[in-house]
Amino acid sequence: MKQVIAFIIALLCALCALAQTEAPDSISTHELQEIVIQAPKVIRKADMDVYHPSKSAVENSKNGMQLLRNIMIPTLTVNDALGSISAAGQSVQVRINGRLATIEQVKALLPETIKRVEWIDNPGLRYNGANYVLNVIVANPTLGGSLMLQAKPALNQKWGYYQGDAKLNIGRAQWSVGGYFKLTDEIKAHREYEETFTYPNGTSLTRKETPLGGEIDNSQGAAWITYNYIKPDTTIFYVSLQANRNFSDKWQFNGLLNLSNGDDDIDLMDSSGRIGTTPSFSAYLEQHFAHKQTLVVDFSASMYAGHSYSDYVEKYPGSTHLINDIHTYIKDRNQAYGLEANYIKQWRASRFTAGVSYTANRNRSTYENLDGAVFHQRQDKAYFFAEYFHRINNVTLTGGIGAQYTSFLFKETNQGSHSWNLRPQAIATYSPHRNHQLRLSFTSWQSAPSLAETNIAPQQLDGFQWRIGNPNLKTSSSYMLSLRYSYNLPRISGSFGVRGFTSPNAITPYLYWDKDRLITSYENSKGLQNISFWFAPQIEAIPSWLVISGTIQYRAERMKGNTYKLYNHCWSGDVSAMVTHWGFTLGFQYVRAQRDLWGEKISWGEDISVIDLSYNWKNWEFSGGMILPFGKYDQGSRSLSKWNTNEMHMRLDMRMPYISISYNLQWGRQKRGAHKKINAEASVDTSTAGGR
Repeated sequence: MKQVIAFIIALLCALCALAQTEAPDSISTHELQEIVIQAPKVIRKADMDVYHPSKSAVENSKNGMQLLRNIMIPTLTVNDALGSISAAGQSVQVRINGRLATIEQVKALLPETIKRVEWIDNPGLRYNGANYVLNVIVANPTLGGSLMLQAKPALNQKWGYYQGDAKLNIGRAQWSVGGYFKLTDEIKAHREYEETFTYPNGTSLTRKETPLGGEIDNSQGAAWITYNYIKPDTTIFYVSLQANRNFSDKWQFNGLLNLSNGDDDIDLMDSSGRIGTTPSFSAYLEQHFAHKQTLVVDFSASMYAGHSYSDYVEKYPGSTHLINDIHTYIKDRNQAYGLEANYIKQWRASRFTAGVSYTANRNRSTYENLDGAVFHQRQDKAYFFAEYFHRINNVTLTGGIGAQYTSFLFKETNQGSHSWNLRPQAIATYSPHRNHQLRLSFTSWQSAPSLAETNIAPQQLDGFQWRIGNPNLKTSSSYMLSLRYSYNLPRISGSFGVRGFTSPNAITPYLYWDKDRLITSYENSKGLQNISFWFAPQIEAIPSWLVISGTIQYRAERMKGNTYKLYNHCWSGDVSAMVTHWGFTLGFQYVRAQRDLWGEKISWGEDISVIDLSYNWKNWEFSGGMILPFGKYDQGSRSLSKWNTNEMHMRLDMRMPYISISYNLQWGRQKRGAHKKINAEASVDTSTAGGR
């Protein structure tokens, strides 16, 4: 891997040198009669980077996701084949015209209607703790409609993605109806797993699992209908109704356990999954008043009805006698409601924003394996904030303060907690030139304990491992200080910087022995600290033909629990290349996932590669590609606990060739979508069963 990273660095440096010897052509020119207007590809603003899609990027895209991929924003990883967006190994909050959006809603956007993309790598208080924010601005004319269809099946697996969306514009209103289905069924998988248990008396037992096969299911879908009403500069109203269905979310691994104490080998089957439906409703109102004042109100609600389960079976080969036969079955009937209101006042060089939000979660879990025992949990969060932004020549300053109140309670035991937490923020930006920017920022946010972390119902994981939640957990606070330098040079742009993070009372899992049972529970630890250095360039290696983008990041971190102190350091990154000409687009992407230390475990996501070739013809796009053309799929973890050390690698048969057909039909002029500035949070909780 070090050789691959070294090669990427050498390649990017060579291309940088090449780019600087060529004539500048990163400026797009638009002619209007006798006036020539020039605008940079990326505009560095005090609180965001603004990207305007090029003509070729629009022409070679058939949906919003493909356009985001073709823009190739440095540090941003857009995987259209797998339907994911991330940045430097962290999640990205996606918005459309300011309102929170799903990947499927991004895919339903017409590329021609996307006017600009706002990349916010240091979100303010009103984004409520997001790592990054990607805001797609859609501004369309007022009449017409559109129909968008896409099918992307794999050729050798039961895997595929299918979506349709139709929009109809009537005067100031727009109706939209659509749906998607993602198929992942019986994908072959296996697990490489070895663990050592150390007992309090110093003795130990090692179990090595020889994989005997397995499979992964993850089929899901959704349907939605939305309504927009826009009276320019006066009123915006938006309402949506959506239903999500998790048809089958299951993984199963079979293996042969070899024990270090000399006992006979053991056959095992380890399986868990979840099935459920989540209907949701959202309503939004934005009202503009005189003197550049705006009041925005958002309401959302969601419900979840479903179940999660886990099955763990051990037996001797060739025998029908079961050594362990463990089954967990949890029915959830959970609800979530959110309400948020913001007041915004703007002046020529400044902006003031104040807001309040309230979120309520009401959870009801029935444990069928515990004779139908019922547990009720209620959680309430209230958040208040005020933020002021001011520009003075080349310097802009942003300061704000927020306060969050969190309370949760288990009805059956009357156990729970409540707390107040402050959330300060400050950002200073210096832009001596439109092509250079230096930003220093300090942000903070809170993380409330989840249903799984606080639920006191005991769950058995295998022959002697159990999981029990902790109802006495407190809301944790996180703080981040970052320094970033961004640049635009002829045919090269990007950023590099350093980021420091601390969470002094992070909620993390920990292990302890209770007689002959090894318990996994949760605690407010003594803190996680890390520091990251990153470099993210984008290079137009061959004008109008070849663009290369990449990110390389080094991260060092320390985790302290009440009984341990652990360290971790790792390299991670990604590289993308795109060749575009004659209507063809050839894309390549490789991602090495970030290795994260959390509690007593290091975990990593997908190491993945994708190659894709597409051709655009009129309203059609035809493409084919392969997921994981080289390398080996790896997703896993490594436990560093003194009571249980283990390493797990999940391997999937992901070397999948696929084809894709997209069709876009447009008529008349397209209605502008609602520009939603805020979102009331109403994320419904779900239980988790199993989890060896």
